[in-house]
Amino acid sequence: MSIELITVIAGVIITWLIFTWFIKVFQASFKTALTIAIILFFLQMFFGIRYQEIWQELSKLVQDLLIKFIN
Repeated sequence: MSIELITVIAGVIITWLIFTWFIKVFQASFKTALTIAIILFFLQMFFGIRYQEIWQELSKLVQDLLIKFIN
């Protein structure tokens, strides 16, 4: 076999592996985003909690944790 053929085969294999990895990452990210959107929707519909309120609480939580770990 010539070196060019081996290089092409290796390139196709590597491209396929990267493509399948990308698809798996995209699917996991999409499922996570969809789950978060559904949770936020239900919180707003049933409890009247807006996403801005949740974002403020999460920001406060992260700040508190950072202050706790820094000190």
